[in-house]
Amino acid sequence: MRGYLLDTNIVSYWFDEQSAPNRSIVERIQRLPEGAPLRISAITLGEIEFGLRVRREEMPEFERDLRLFVQEKLPTVLDVTSTTRTYYGSIRASLFERYGLHVKRNKKLRLGQLTDPASEAELGIQENDVWIAAQAVEYNLVLVSNDKLTKIREAADGLLFENWVTQGVPG
Repeated sequence: MRGYLLDTNIVSYWFDEQSAPNRSIVERIQRLPEGAPLRISAITLGEIEFGLRVRREEMPEFERDLRLFVQEKLPTVLDVTSTTRTYYGSIRASLFERYGLHVKRNKKLRLGQLTDPASEAELGIQENDVWIAAQAVEYNLVLVSNDKLTKIREAADGLLFENWVTQGVPG
């Protein structure tokens, strides 16, 4: 049975009943086969945590409700593992090959050049999205996002992707 890894924007729309995409997200989830796994990445939880901590106004009820929602609706959290690194490395290398500045490769590269030969800005990607995509491939899950992720989708062999906001509800 196909499982799904929900990106931060999908979790946000699902939680926020006032958001325009909420209805299509809820309907899509209701139409999933019974027991279809819905997962959340530890990376997504980090993005949510960041959002809660930078909110200017104090909203303890909102924070409590969001944490409870995630805990109840998405109890299975995918942590980044030592295996995830291989998927991440493969996707990031493919992005670099396709979109990185073509630098002359030599045997005397500094460590910094090995770990980050092209920034996320140069590649036109968000680093967290690469990690989340790596987890989707690692666990053979469909990545569900309202972000286009075009470059990542092109670079990530085996990445399954759906946008439940624009694709609507299957009949």
